[in-house]
Amino acid sequence: MQKLIQLFLLLLSFSLSAQELPYRLEELTAPDFAKAVEKSSKTCIIPIGVLEKHGPHLPLGTDLYMAREYALRAAEQEYTVVFPWYYFSQINEARHQPGTISYSPELIWLMLQETLDELSRNGFEKIIIVNGHGGNNAFLNFFGMAQLSERRNYALYWFRPEDNREVNEKAEALTQDDKYDSHAGNSETSEMAAAQPTLVHIDRAGQQSGVDQNRMNKLKYVYTGIWWYASYPNHYGGDGSKANAEAGELLINETVSQLIEMIRLVKADTVVPELQKQFFEQTKNPLKTKQ
Repeated sequence: MQKLIQLFLLLLSFSLSAQELPYRLEELTAPDFAKAVEKSSKTCIIPIGVLEKHGPHLPLGTDLYMAREYALRAAEQEYTVVFPWYYFSQINEARHQPGTISYSPELIWLMLQETLDELSRNGFEKIIIVNGHGGNNAFLNFFGMAQLSERRNYALYWFRPEDNREVNEKAEALTQDDKYDSHAGNSETSEMAAAQPTLVHIDRAGQQSGVDQNRMNKLKYVYTGIWWYASYPNHYGGDGSKANAEAGELLINETVSQLIEMIRLVKADTVVPELQKQFFEQTKNPLKTKQ
């Protein structure tokens, strides 16, 4: 009996040690970091948010909370190292609102590039960006293309979840149809109600308007950087007053399931690294590229 107990305790200790390797980068010791790089198949997630107003009822760090929520839930099921809170991103359009921390375009570019370079120097070969802030979309598109400006020792992947109509309809049935649901509206408020309920003040959601002001409606064939302010000067798009945590959980779970699938595909991916290698070789002498 004593030997059986000892064997059980030994197996239990092995099981606990395997489970105890954190996936949050900031929780890893230096020796465990090396193990985590290998366990993650040299894959890391950077969840990117921002500090900005989210209507009158959600916290400034809403995008930070949600990007990291997706990443942590996914990493729990498919081991991947998750970078700490990252809020150095594009938010010029909300500089008129209190609490917005808006860094210069030069700084946000350098911060992200040097973060990628440092992760690469520390052994990661595949880096996934999980973006929680819509104002980053144009920046991240251009930043991703700019990765081709010089040889990189890593491949960068940007997680782009797709809408699931069935899940959206189930979520809307639990709340309401939100015509302008774009920023701190029904969906985002519901997700925060599920992820960080103590930080949500739904009773304040009606204190300001989230209706599209459509102040550029006479302009055609035009893009201008002031477009968001023209539509939503309160930096609030939609109506979060009928948000529902159950609906939010449905939306979060759908995003996380897509992220888990993406992580697995990225870990197994050989196409992007090989194409990058081929591309950078050809850039050395374009005249030798077969025409």
